[in-house]
Amino acid sequence: MRIGLLFLIVLGASEAAFPQHNGGRNFYIDTTGNDGADGTKETPWKTLSRLKLLQLKAGDRVLLKGGQVFDGSIQLDSGIHGSAGLPISISSYGSGKALIRSGNRAAIRLYQNRFIRISDLLLEGSGRKNGNTESGLVIAGCRHITVNGVGVRGFQKAGLAAQASSNLRISHVFAADNGYAGISIEGEYGKRDAAHIYVGDCRAENNPGDPSNLTNHSGNGIVAGYCRDLLIEYCAATNNGWDMPRKGNGPVGIWAYESDSVTIRYCISYRNKTSVGGGDGGGFDLDGGITHSVIHHCLSYDNQGSGFGIFQYAGAAPWHDNEISYNISENDGAVSPAGAGVFIWNNSRDPLQLRDLDFHHNIIYNEKAAAISYETESEHSGFRFHDNNFIASRQLILGRDIVGRDVFLNNNWWSLSDGFNIDGIKNLGSWSAQTGKEQVNGKLAGTNNRPMFVNAGHTLLTDPRSLDRFFNYRTAKKQDLRNKVH
Repeated sequence: MRIGLLFLIVLGASEAAFPQHNGGRNFYIDTTGNDGADGTKETPWKTLSRLKLLQLKAGDRVLLKGGQVFDGSIQLDSGIHGSAGLPISISSYGSGKALIRSGNRAAIRLYQNRFIRISDLLLEGSGRKNGNTESGLVIAGCRHITVNGVGVRGFQKAGLAAQASSNLRISHVFAADNGYAGISIEGEYGKRDAAHIYVGDCRAENNPGDPSNLTNHSGNGIVAGYCRDLLIEYCAATNNGWDMPRKGNGPVGIWAYESDSVTIRYCISYRNKTSVGGGDGGGFDLDGGITHSVIHHCLSYDNQGSGFGIFQYAGAAPWHDNEISYNISENDGAVSPAGAGVFIWNNSRDPLQLRDLDFHHNIIYNEKAAAISYETESEHSGFRFHDNNFIASRQLILGRDIVGRDVFLNNNWWSLSDGFNIDGIKNLGSWSAQTGKEQVNGKLAGTNNRPMFVNAGHTLLTDPRSLDRFFNYRTAKKQDLRNKVH
């Protein structure tokens, strides 16, 4: 049995005691107990299998002895519900956190339950390549579920998988060494019935890929699909996706697709990867079918794919009315086909399927690649790039806006090798005159200033809660770079 040190440090200490709930019962499980006992703290049960004989009711608490290992799994079937004031709780007691070691199965499975709280537990499967074929904590068809302080590793699918569920609050989850994703939140196909969901202070690390998935992406940090009203904040994703077992479309650190009203804010996505020859491997992504969504105040760095992917795939619902603002991308996209900090792709080839993006007040800094890349298939419309700072190693923009209607206004541009370089044009004024970009009433609106950042290109920050103290991209007080990120 192995419980990694980082696994325990990130999650912190267990709750020593729960407040009592009127009407609820406490059931204690301790490996030194006896399943023939009455389940009190003084005479606890011994195994998880004893729970199969129990009909849980509102306010009940199942408490596992902290620091102990329990082989098996817990499943709550349809019809088991708590209430708003009296949730059913499953947690640890005493010192430390209890570990549920579930082998090839899910560790905890909730099915069509209401008002359940899962907290302060460690869940461990046999490994994504060692027999496990499931997710660790499964929430299927549920409402009003709270997950807090849970560590989950060693599952072939997702560490935590929420399916067609609503009114979820997921916080302080550490998901590592899983296959498909650290955290996956997905509704039923075409329905967007995963709704009203909060994900905060979670970390998805080293979820390399699902060895059984040979047809689609795997190795994501946090992924959401068919969702509505989703907030992801203060989360981190790193070192995911490096063992996806195929080429083609790949994983991303934190991203969403086919969803409406998604907000991703105050997150860090760094050093994520894809398979050799694979695509993506980026930091953040608003993917096919996303509407009315925003990524803001996030940090992306050293990802193999782009820091910010703007993607639409054929067959997805229309992508429209989204915003990417007040973010930083540092040295992203140098390994994957993106070749830039920002990557635009649309294989529907219909500009009305990918439309209306407001991209503003971002810093895209890249010592290794371009700032913006248009894939050959990238038709889109209604994109506005304004008040940004674009810095690239040489070429500032790769490829071309095929439709030719992107608005660039009040941006600062700087090529580290050439000062300015777009399509071989090495003068901002000349480029503006030829394209009509960066102009207001015929006058040049953009700037071409060398940015005097405090410590660009050397980001090491890993804690999203420290973003308000991240000053690498502050500039000299008198320098006009047209944007203020922090």
